[in-house]
Amino acid sequence: MTTPGQEPEDTGSDVRTAARAGHVLGTNARSEDQVVTAAPDLYPHQWSWDTAFIAIGLAQMDASLAQRNLDALFTGQWANGMVPHIVFDPHARDYFPGPERWGCAALAASAPDQPQTSGICQPPLHAVAAKAVVEAARQQGTAQESSARDWLKGFYPKLVAWHRFLVRERVDPKSGLVMIFHGWESGMDNSPRWDAPYSAVEVGATLPPYQRRDTRHVADPSMRPTDREYDRYLWLVEEAKQAGYDQAVLAESSSFRVGDVFFTAIFAAANEDLADLSELVGAAGGADELRNWARRAREAVQQVADPKTGLTADLDLRTGQKLETETVAGFSPLIAGAPPEMRESLVAELFGPRWAGHPGLRWPLPPSTSPGSVDFRPRSYWRGPVWPCMSWLLSWALRRSGEPDAAEALRLASLKQLEGVDFAEYYEPFTGTPLGSLRQSWTAAVALEWLCGPATSPRQDLERPGL
Repeated sequence: MTTPGQEPEDTGSDVRTAARAGHVLGTNARSEDQVVTAAPDLYPHQWSWDTAFIAIGLAQMDASLAQRNLDALFTGQWANGMVPHIVFDPHARDYFPGPERWGCAALAASAPDQPQTSGICQPPLHAVAAKAVVEAARQQGTAQESSARDWLKGFYPKLVAWHRFLVRERVDPKSGLVMIFHGWESGMDNSPRWDAPYSAVEVGATLPPYQRRDTRHVADPSMRPTDREYDRYLWLVEEAKQAGYDQAVLAESSSFRVGDVFFTAIFAAANEDLADLSELVGAAGGADELRNWARRAREAVQQVADPKTGLTADLDLRTGQKLETETVAGFSPLIAGAPPEMRESLVAELFGPRWAGHPGLRWPLPPSTSPGSVDFRPRSYWRGPVWPCMSWLLSWALRRSGEPDAAEALRLASLKQLEGVDFAEYYEPFTGTPLGSLRQSWTAAVALEWLCGPATSPRQDLERPGL
């Protein structure tokens, strides 16, 4: 067992990794409420989809702690159902753009006064996390399972409101893809996926001055998005503010309107899991509606898939053009659910020479952008590094869809990647150098799920680390 401030003992590979992961989550937790921040130095608040990953990992140690973290995030849920991409900690000041830049409560009637939040969202992985919490509680004893079921009765309506917001406000009626108004909403900020739509964003002369803080916390500023990219990011925030965060206005006027295939794939999977939870809480008719949403999202993903490889493309909703880039988002059908032939093709592609099978990789794991792409940058954020959270999401999807060997290959390679180093935000794919923020919570969280998670994992004998 480990506690915050106490380094784990060196007791062997998997045991040591699990203990270190628990230690990282403990040291990244706020002392007053045990809410785990994304990374105290660079990301001192709660990020939406980070929190979902974190809850999945925390559930392996203490299901009630995972519930507390999801509950804390959802205190920032807007009245229209949106779960914002950041819920700000009022005690953490050294972050930009902070709540004063967003100004949500003053501009949007749906935004809460407290806690303060951002005005955009991120992929809806929360139902997946809630299901993982309930399943982990079942393994932790009758009392924990009963408590988790009671918690779920109160949390389930919040999840439905979140999903209903996306169906009502964000699903593009023509393509069926979930529409995003900012690359930050994808979770993949500077991915080549967004180069074309970002290039059309004209930064206005009224962009307020700013001073970045993210580059202070990394050794090499080239790991982070450029200043030019950041100008565009902040101009899109200004556009959202000018619209009063009105979703209908943004759907017509935003300079960045993209059908995000990866977001849509996660929405498909999350609706399936929420349908299962609906049956668990006895919500009459809820499961049928949710499975219908899942089906429509899955079909939208498959509609933008290459018929030969199965790889998908995003859709620029302003121009109608497919955004065909070689990024990890191309494997979206694995997450949404794909027919056997498409799944077989995608698995072959995933482990082929342009992805995890590239001969130069330190570990056989898919980089965020293919090493064979002209857009590949091995140290630049979402333009090339390997992200453990993405490796986990793919392994989870493969395990779920009946590809246990492929899932296990990603799991084992990822655990090798995480041996003996801090749980970095992302890794240089050829050298394995840890990059970005070190001691990143979602990286530690997915390590715990790989080691202590479902019965398909071979290490159920590991002691669950404690906070």
